[in-house]
Amino acid sequence: MEKAEKAETAVNEGERQVYDEGDRVWSGSWVAERLGVELVGDDRLTGLLGLALRRNPKRAHLLVSNVLGKHVPQSPSVVYGYGVELGRRVRELLGAEEAGRAVVLGYAETATGLGHSVADGLGLAPYLHSTRRPVAGVATAGGFEEAHSHATSHLLLPEDPALLGGDGPLVLVDDEFSTGNTVLNTVRDLHARYPRRRYVVVALVDMRSAADAGRLADFAEEIGARVDLVAAASGTVRLPDGVLEKGQELVARYASESAAEGSSAGAGRSLPVAQFPAPPNSGVALEADQEADSSGARGTARPAPTGPQPDYHRIDLYWPADLPDGGRHGFTPAHRERLEDALPAMARRLADALPAEARRVHILGFEELMYAPLRLARELERATDIEVRYSTTTRSPVLAVDDPGYAIRTRLAFPAHDDPADGPGERYAYNVAGAGFDAVVAVVDSAGDTPALHAPDGLLSRLAAHTPRVLLAVIPSYAPERPSMLPEPLRGPAFSSYAPEEVGWLLQDLSDVTLEAPTEEREEAIQSGGAHYAESLPVEYQPTEQYQELFHAALEDSAARIAQAVGVVTETVLAERSPRPVLVSLARAGTPVGILMRRWAQYRHGLDLPHYAVSIVRGRGIDANALRWLARHHDPRDVVFVDGWTGKGAITRELAQALKEFEKSDGVTGFDPGIAVLADPGSCVRTYGTREDFLIPSACLNSTVSGLISRTVLRADLVGPDDFHGAKFYRELAGTDVSVAFLDAVSARFPEVADAACAQAKELLATDRSPTWEGWAAVERISEEYAIHDVNLVKPGVGETTRVMLRRVPWKVLARAGAGSDLDHVRLLAEQRGVPVEEVDGLPYTCVGLIHPKYTRGATGADGKAVSV
Repeated sequence: MEKAEKAETAVNEGERQVYDEGDRVWSGSWVAERLGVELVGDDRLTGLLGLALRRNPKRAHLLVSNVLGKHVPQSPSVVYGYGVELGRRVRELLGAEEAGRAVVLGYAETATGLGHSVADGLGLAPYLHSTRRPVAGVATAGGFEEAHSHATSHLLLPEDPALLGGDGPLVLVDDEFSTGNTVLNTVRDLHARYPRRRYVVVALVDMRSAADAGRLADFAEEIGARVDLVAAASGTVRLPDGVLEKGQELVARYASESAAEGSSAGAGRSLPVAQFPAPPNSGVALEADQEADSSGARGTARPAPTGPQPDYHRIDLYWPADLPDGGRHGFTPAHRERLEDALPAMARRLADALPAEARRVHILGFEELMYAPLRLARELERATDIEVRYSTTTRSPVLAVDDPGYAIRTRLAFPAHDDPADGPGERYAYNVAGAGFDAVVAVVDSAGDTPALHAPDGLLSRLAAHTPRVLLAVIPSYAPERPSMLPEPLRGPAFSSYAPEEVGWLLQDLSDVTLEAPTEEREEAIQSGGAHYAESLPVEYQPTEQYQELFHAALEDSAARIAQAVGVVTETVLAERSPRPVLVSLARAGTPVGILMRRWAQYRHGLDLPHYAVSIVRGRGIDANALRWLARHHDPRDVVFVDGWTGKGAITRELAQALKEFEKSDGVTGFDPGIAVLADPGSCVRTYGTREDFLIPSACLNSTVSGLISRTVLRADLVGPDDFHGAKFYRELAGTDVSVAFLDAVSARFPEVADAACAQAKELLATDRSPTWEGWAAVERISEEYAIHDVNLVKPGVGETTRVMLRRVPWKVLARAGAGSDLDHVRLLAEQRGVPVEEVDGLPYTCVGLIHPKYTRGATGADGKAVSV
């Protein structure tokens, strides 16, 4: 049977189904009786439509389609069949030649799946739907308002700007054609940009009033184009005077009654509530379920706060790489062919994941993501004997009333879980609770797979209260390819001594530029304000044989301790940040830690995580071009910034401020400023391996423990506005390089610390890890006590003190009384540079390095050794 014939069969079967139910009780009778609303027109109208009351001050009633797949669960073959049949009728109207040049445009959020189905029925037409989700870096090709909608602004974001630029017919698809305002607004906007001779409006129902019926023809004459209308049924809604006020009174009364009763709906069926568990490694704590629906509307499903754990499974559909998840950025005939080829295998995976006893299954899409779940549901229905139903979540707030004569019997309310651009708010799933489904499959795009989805009051928890099993399928959110002038990351062995898969450096190679200056000259220039520290490099410290022996001894003593901290911070990241994070180290101290975290994820979980290193400069912010590169290649929500340790938290604050500025300048959202560190002695972050201040051997050396890479450089004559920050690769130091040896020594200890690290991470996840900023307070106190009056010259912690000794002009070292071997290398460096070490009782750090507060070469002597001031 051909596609069109199958679609027609599905439509006929769907009509019989909705009419059979309609013959019993029309799902609009409750509203009709109380408000006097009437549907007048085709006999099919009451089978296709029910009525409900909006929670919207702009319009009282809602026409609820029985065949759209939005508010009412329906057979996916019926839903798809209606769209395909309408598309076939458009093809017949246009003829083969014009149909071959047509473009189909659907309306978000309700008609995104319908429009896509119409495009399928039309044949070879590309498809685009409007969206309420702005996407950074994608130019807007148009926009318009939908006056009566709960969320009004529509954007058009085609990946190919030429998609709307042709002169073929534009087919506009909406679920209902009521006043015609939405279509007129769209055509007016697009016709001014991309004029064409013909438009076709497609709707399931044409519900225009007599006054509105002539507006379309008048508008077509005004713009000099032909506008046709194709609908499955037609009629009108008769509204009595005062219907808006009466509707609002009804909503208020039933909402308050339900709140007072605390009633729970479910079409006469009450299931024990089960909280939805966090996904593997999500780290979401399970708490008593709190009712998210503040409206208290009668018929709103209210799960109780206790019950058994639901049977949960995350399904990997193996969605084809680079195949759009829908029409937000355009969906071409070539995309359609790829989807058709992949659907059978994806449906098999879905079927295999369902309980063997499941006979009635619901596929629940996600707001604008309607088409992909619909096609999956239809393929599952065709390939199995399971009774499959399909609908999607929605932004639209509607009163729920548990009455057979009302279209919205139950309502699940939950917080938005895709970080919407217009801010947080409630979202809804209608007529799912109490419908007797053996399993519900929630299908979301990756932008919606956030902690809010898995939270105790989130969608998955709400669903779990009303079905024995909930499954989750995540489709990758399609990100249009955008041309980039930025180069690919530098990798070893051409840049750094690390293996190429261990880290990609989002830097430019300045190895051939002389940037080094004597430490004393740099210090004088920095403190006098004549230069920024990132404009030059210190001469690389060459460790003595005695110092190298200290490094190896420290590594032997601390490798297991470091390995456990690596395990703790990595497990924490996987649990509460992202199950597949993109590690982004802050060069260069963060780079060895990022590689170790990557190795842990591979060792413990078999994950091959991407890892990059970027530059951040105190006072100048993070490399914005590196952020642009990351945003174009990864979801910013998956990015986890990594550093070695915290001192007083200056870089933590620097990153947070820089990301705010980047969001304002580029419109890119999703980057999390929370840094993950190996050690957090300053209590500046909430994701860490330990808060102890101990010797991390990678702090003992410079480039020779960091892949032979220098500090990063930011200087206007070397780094242009479209360049990455720079760094040098010290190839000539390969003979003393211990970078890989350090990583291997720590990684070798993973097996012996794995259980302890996982147990410690689990304990930490259950505790309050909010930063106290104790380190910052201590630094301010020390700065005043020692008359330095500049917190930037106070470097707390073993790692920061070591940096002072290696790169700056030290004044003195404060050491905690009784500090042991963790300070052996600091004492040796202090001896070599003539720096006094002063023991201090009650020091919150193991040690603190003080940079000379009044540095000039005259004050310290030509050899750079510190003297008293």
